[in-house]
Amino acid sequence: MNLKDHIRGVPDFPKPGILFYDISTLLRHADAWQVAMGRLTNVVRAYHPTVLAGVESRGFLLAAPLALKLGCGFVMLRKRGKLPGATVGLDYALEYGTDRIEIQSDAVAPGARVVVVDDLLATGGTMAAGIKLLQNVGAEVVAAAALIELTFLNGRGKFDVPFEALVQYDD
Repeated sequence: MNLKDHIRGVPDFPKPGILFYDISTLLRHADAWQVAMGRLTNVVRAYHPTVLAGVESRGFLLAAPLALKLGCGFVMLRKRGKLPGATVGLDYALEYGTDRIEIQSDAVAPGARVVVVDDLLATGGTMAAGIKLLQNVGAEVVAAAALIELTFLNGRGKFDVPFEALVQYDD
């Protein structure tokens, strides 16, 4: 099955000139969703994670069911102020300005083998920040994965862990 057949391109969203790759069309197609999760399971299993870290918010849609399939834990990497309890955060640069990603301070045991999961890798800034944050709290980040990679933006060049994507767009 070609997963690209189930991913809708939405022009000029969220702003003019951006082509948004919408995974909701894949998620609502039961067979395509099963195939995508099966393929992602096979890819991520090779890294022997003990925890998957989902990047807010579409990364949660992939990482949580994937963690169940793999029999490992799931933690959330969220924007500032979205997690209860004590948190640890990391500020990172955006194209215009900064943002912050946070994790609960007790979410990951030191030495945990973590794979960071998101729906899409574009410029790599958020993924790189999530990897660095997890390393800062003592995790061993063994890989990162996404359903979609926009290869023309070279996001994987922003971090130094193995990266896997099921679908790639070159323009």
